[in-house]
Amino acid sequence: MQACWKTPPDCRNPPIKAITLLLIFIASSCFTGYSTASPTEDTAQLRQLAQLAEYIGVDYSAAVAKGQIVNPGEYREMTEFSALLVDRSSSMQDLSRSQQTLNDQAVRLEQAILNKGDVNDIQYLSAELRGSLLQLLPQLALPLHLIPEAEANSLFQQNCAACHGSAGQGDGPLAAQLQPIPTDFTDKERANNRSILGLFDAISNGIEATAMPAFAQLTEQQRWSLAFYAGKLAFQSAQKPDIEDLTLSLRELVNQNPNQLTANMPGENRLLVQWFRAKPELLFAEPQSPLGITRQQLNLALEENRKGNYNDAGNLAVSAYLDGFELVENSLDAHDTKLRKSMEANMMNLRQLLSHSQNNDELDKAMATILSQLDEAERLLTGSVLSGGTLFTASLVILLREGLEALLVVIALMTVLVKSERQDALKYVHLGWISALIAGGATWAAAQSLITISGTSREVMEGVAALLAALVLLYVGIWMHSKTHAAHWQAYIQKHVNANLKAGTLWGLAALAFIAVYREVFETVLFYQALLTQAVATQYFQVGGGFVLGVALLVLLAWLLLRYSVKLPISKFFASTTYLLLALSFVLMGKAVAALQEAAVIGISPLPVDFEFGWIGIKSTWQGLFAQTLILLVFVLFILQSKFRQISQQK
Repeated sequence: MQACWKTPPDCRNPPIKAITLLLIFIASSCFTGYSTASPTEDTAQLRQLAQLAEYIGVDYSAAVAKGQIVNPGEYREMTEFSALLVDRSSSMQDLSRSQQTLNDQAVRLEQAILNKGDVNDIQYLSAELRGSLLQLLPQLALPLHLIPEAEANSLFQQNCAACHGSAGQGDGPLAAQLQPIPTDFTDKERANNRSILGLFDAISNGIEATAMPAFAQLTEQQRWSLAFYAGKLAFQSAQKPDIEDLTLSLRELVNQNPNQLTANMPGENRLLVQWFRAKPELLFAEPQSPLGITRQQLNLALEENRKGNYNDAGNLAVSAYLDGFELVENSLDAHDTKLRKSMEANMMNLRQLLSHSQNNDELDKAMATILSQLDEAERLLTGSVLSGGTLFTASLVILLREGLEALLVVIALMTVLVKSERQDALKYVHLGWISALIAGGATWAAAQSLITISGTSREVMEGVAALLAALVLLYVGIWMHSKTHAAHWQAYIQKHVNANLKAGTLWGLAALAFIAVYREVFETVLFYQALLTQAVATQYFQVGGGFVLGVALLVLLAWLLLRYSVKLPISKFFASTTYLLLALSFVLMGKAVAALQEAAVIGISPLPVDFEFGWIGIKSTWQGLFAQTLILLVFVLFILQSKFRQISQQK
């Protein structure tokens, strides 16, 4: 293979490189449209202002007492921060009609601080301003789970203890050198005025004019876990009261401080709020169902659309599909394939509507339709567990569907090496697919216990891997077509293969085998976990049985392909393998476009007719059809050029 990449005599001046570059260029030109938008500048500024407002409410008591300055350094910080709030709230772009309200609230807070007002007044004004800022902010994506407490403590000791002390009391080895002094997280009065969101923002962005740095090197989940860990230190002695009727959501616990949460609660309920601050993991104990996540994210998306935050609304709609609905697609297919396809199409349409300013009636109608379908899907999936036969079949189909593509790529690579009389190079292909199995399992384990991989990140990973594999397979298929004549192939082997199949090419084979298998492994495990949520413990045997049968069938298919493909005459082998690789390239290109569309990396332009052929990667969008047509066009152009060359040589 490497020899063709170095332009050997029998395939010199082919159009393949130019056409492949054209394919990449044209395909990339249609891969525009939606992108995963980062928070806008206004959103980032609002978050920072909310953080400053909360910081003032927490630390003012250390600066002023009974109308007198007790700590000049702290008081100077309060005046600087309040002036900053006034300046930034007045200079912000036109976010909404609440802009003037923000500035008025900031001015009142600054004036109260300059007058050395009572701490209760300052806390009220800072909380009022922070509440107004939060009303303008898009809903924040919360973590699905926290890292174990022992790991959070270890992170705290490594990153925070030098200033805040090993117990969080603000007495670390560097504390005496810092002004203002580091926060004492065990101070209950301050903790009652500090929210988890405020702690998360301080960890993520640092605090201006202080020694508090930003810990951008930590993952988002680690920063959330540190925020919850620091936020619990003042409530370690909290005891669970005998109350069962208080409903406290994770979002409320994150956005509001304990004083705000308990303002209108009787005494016993206040104790329960402190209990949740001490034991936040209790709010993560019951994972939300995939369809519950879908419904929640869609409702949040609608809220953001109403506020005019169209990018945030679009991103939430993408999350609704990838982090929720996609995980139960296989299970829903077992009940009602027509409903699944309709929901998929309606969610894609709803995403388009939420991402732009639309007629409210049209948007409300589309939202009502998909919410009604969610109710129907939930009834089907939770009304009764799947039967043992359905679980067995679904398990078998998942493995065969995800494993077949990877198997065919690996087998094709192996048979090429055997035909090239380079059996010694097979170990590189084996290294690739075995490493992919290990890496896929390790990635899934990491996603479960260490990091959170969003649905968008997963789809982008799968889409890019499929796109890369499709282009490489197309290239290899065209290269193999030029060797369909036995005489050409024997001469090619003698002159080029042994000389050019060296380390670089062999490691390329390993990389292709790795890519082809890795993307399938991760997706397979994801679908199996979703399938297991639809089974009871006594039905795990049926799921396992389908998996074992799937493995056996794949092994049998691999043996048959290896046994009989190597016995084919050279010309037939290369002709059949060429079209196999072309078919795989066609399928993978379709799946690459679909995955990147689902992740909102590229746009979605539906065809007038709705159809889907999942096994060959065809969906009814112009982008997918265009990219797959390009694959066929490149191959046809090469065939025509080869024929013209043969005619010219005969003359």
